[in-house]
Amino acid sequence: MSTQTTALNIKTPRGVRLGGILVAPDTVDAIRGQACIAHCFACSKDFPATVRLARALAAEGIATLRFDFMGLGDSDGEFRDSTLDTYCEDLHSALEALETYTGRHTNLLIGHSFGGAMAIYVGAQRKSLDGIVTIAAPSRPGHVAHLFGDAADTIRNEGSARIHIGGRPVEIGRAFIESIAEPTLDTALETLERPLLLLHAPGDTVVSVDHARKIFQQARHPKSFVALHQTDHLLSRPEHTRYVGGLIRAWSANLLD
Repeated sequence: MSTQTTALNIKTPRGVRLGGILVAPDTVDAIRGQACIAHCFACSKDFPATVRLARALAAEGIATLRFDFMGLGDSDGEFRDSTLDTYCEDLHSALEALETYTGRHTNLLIGHSFGGAMAIYVGAQRKSLDGIVTIAAPSRPGHVAHLFGDAADTIRNEGSARIHIGGRPVEIGRAFIESIAEPTLDTALETLERPLLLLHAPGDTVVSVDHARKIFQQARHPKSFVALHQTDHLLSRPEHTRYVGGLIRAWSANLLD
């Protein structure tokens, strides 16, 4: 199925503009549902796996929004000012902008890595969603702090520090570290009343599959887990992203129908 892309400007309540791209089938009649992707930590809407996944879903009839969190990609603001609250607000704002633009409710909220934790957080608050999908998600937001290494002390003492994540320089602020120190997904999982699909590679070396086990144990039914054999944390190979897109489409078929 052929697809088309549309740029969306997303406004948050705090006045920050976020950049977004909606990838959709090129005819309205071909749209079977819509989704929003929350990308991995310090990545962007243009991260290869995010781009490929949005295209794969759109080719299956699921119009999909990929967007940049504050201070990343085409979005305004400074990433060092991010906190758990700004992440949640950005994701809520993206969903609202998508629904305003299309006039449809969003069926699926999909999150990759740290974005998966955000998908569970926000998914528990948005009852209109039909399902939540996580890919290599940590069981608590604070897990991402291991990426900061020795710079964590500098961030706490000096207010911020520039580090490299995946070969990209980003500036992390003290407020972000403080915001993720205590929160867990426990309450969100206890109140999540939507079907949940967990996708995780057993050999993931960034976020261990034990995180998926913990999320699965805490979540209510209906819930599903699929092991992504031979994939890595970032879904680096195109065939793996296509596989994930097919899994999501198959799992969500009854939700969309």
